[in-house]
Amino acid sequence: MTSEQVATWLENHPLSPLYIDCTVAVMLKILDGKCKMRPTEKIVMSLLYDQVKYMPSQLLDETLHSLIATARDRLDDEVFKMLIYENRLLAETAISRPVMKKFKAFIREHGLLESTEET
Repeated sequence: MTSEQVATWLENHPLSPLYIDCTVAVMLKILDGKCKMRPTEKIVMSLLYDQVKYMPSQLLDETLHSLIATARDRLDDEVFKMLIYENRLLAETAISRPVMKKFKAFIREHGLLESTEET
């Protein structure tokens, strides 16, 4: 899936601020190496994150976006690995499991991801 396809999908399936938080949390999981998605799904979720990172969220702090941007280029840096880890835990604490499950079901039911892999 391309960036343009993800943008079109997002236009047809707008995300709530809470689902934007879920997207950010998945991006943190990807960067932390804790995401169980297949590599192609991680790419799609990264593309989705790139589309929504400028949109308002409900629970998570906007400063996460600068951390994510820096960490994407510096994942070999132990300081950034620890910051991503800590912020992933905070995000997972802020977003309830039922909300994350509904988000995952939503993106699968609406065709962004096809598999049933867990994140």
